[in-house]
Amino acid sequence: MDNSSVVELINIKKHFGEIKANDGVDLTVRSREIHAILGENGSGKSTLMNILSGLYRPDHGKICIRGKEVDIHTPRDAAALGIGMIHQHFKLVEALSAWENIVGGMRDGLFLNKKKVIGKIRELSDLYGLSVIPEKKVSQMTIGEKQTVEILKALYRGADILILDEPTAVLTSQETDRLFQILKEMRQKGCSVILITHKLQEVIDISDRVTVLRKGRTIGSLPTSEADAQLLASMMVGREMDLSIPYENTEDMDKHIVLSIRNLSLHPRGNRRGLSVSELEISSHEILGIAGVADSGQKELCEAIAGLIRVSGSITLNGKEISSVNPVIRKKEDIHMGFVPEDRLGMGLIEGMSITDNVALRSAGKEEGIFIDRKARRDSAVKLISDYGVSAAGPDQEIQALSGGNIQKILLGREIENSTDFLIAAYPVRGLDVGASDFIYEKLNEQKKKGAAILFVGEDLDIMLGICDRIAVLHNGTLMGVVSAKDATKREIGLMMMGERREDQDAAV
Repeated sequence: MDNSSVVELINIKKHFGEIKANDGVDLTVRSREIHAILGENGSGKSTLMNILSGLYRPDHGKICIRGKEVDIHTPRDAAALGIGMIHQHFKLVEALSAWENIVGGMRDGLFLNKKKVIGKIRELSDLYGLSVIPEKKVSQMTIGEKQTVEILKALYRGADILILDEPTAVLTSQETDRLFQILKEMRQKGCSVILITHKLQEVIDISDRVTVLRKGRTIGSLPTSEADAQLLASMMVGREMDLSIPYENTEDMDKHIVLSIRNLSLHPRGNRRGLSVSELEISSHEILGIAGVADSGQKELCEAIAGLIRVSGSITLNGKEISSVNPVIRKKEDIHMGFVPEDRLGMGLIEGMSITDNVALRSAGKEEGIFIDRKARRDSAVKLISDYGVSAAGPDQEIQALSGGNIQKILLGREIENSTDFLIAAYPVRGLDVGASDFIYEKLNEQKKKGAAILFVGEDLDIMLGICDRIAVLHNGTLMGVVSAKDATKREIGLMMMGERREDQDAAV
């Protein structure tokens, strides 16, 4: 490996009011390496890379690119230096095609030669092993395809220093494997890759070196070959960490059926997956996991239970039929159901609104009279921030200014505090660091112990086998069966995810 430095960040400081996002950070990235930046949510990882990519300017410090000190004022300055950044939340126009997004905003004369542009895109795709249909609309793409477009957009602009901010936060395990193949190919072709992440195993699997940040400061840099998950976790949080998934044993508690589904069906339409669930029950004091490869009906099942889409069949909550009851009527009838969707800022919370207003969304419409009690709403937000350990400037801070982990804490806290019977948690720890994930597990187990029934949609089978009591498996929208998490194996669940029913596995043995 070439040991020459392509990026040096020296004593970088960046403050937002009283918050010290970066407090003297040092980072060196070498040529032809995949360098992971590891840290808890809010440790300053994204701020540091936003400085390198020109979105922020540092309050103090020096930036050197290929040995030369530079000033980066804008993303255009960064692009001119060969720096490209793929953000956690993609910057794509859904209504446009892949090729239109890739060249959008570039100054290349008055007219674009579409044929020439698509030809160059295909050359880059072949060079780096990328797969994209240039004419395909972004709105019709999977998450993995959208990420590929973002990577091609950076490469098209001449980037050979590529920054990826939490790139696997919304990817399936298969898409993650494909991304890592692409990154290795890019390294081989001469690119340097900076990977912002909090996932310990990913750091070990893909990176050459790792730099750990904590509370805005550099804790240390080392070759990944000299690290293990336990060491990295300790560096991240500043103490010894138990990396096991906590399980709350409630076998001796008095249970009753909270949610019951019978003969549920949904016809496929457009991008919506069809759904067929003959029978499914969730009891109090239980966490039921929903497993399946991406787009197997998880989203449709959650939205059907939450009343966001109409389905055939029966859904009862505590014996009351709710399949035809929309969310507005449910709120008026005080049906106790919480929903933490996978799309935090799309379905769960509203960008541009404060923490206070987002917390108050759950109780909107319940207040009596024509006047809104702003003080009560603000007090609720302050209490949630305190109870859930949210790192924020205050209740008036806009929600999108928070880190991913803090956004998830706000969303989960709001739903828990307004729901006591049944909670849907779709990918609740996706994109979260080990500390924030541990906190989420603790809160879910706390609700389970109190008697809540929890539907936990996940993608990591190790986590699901650790925290769930039972796991229901979906394949192509069909419920393949339900297994005990205590007795099931990853192989057994994996075969069910691929369409093989449990009884067929038993017959084959």
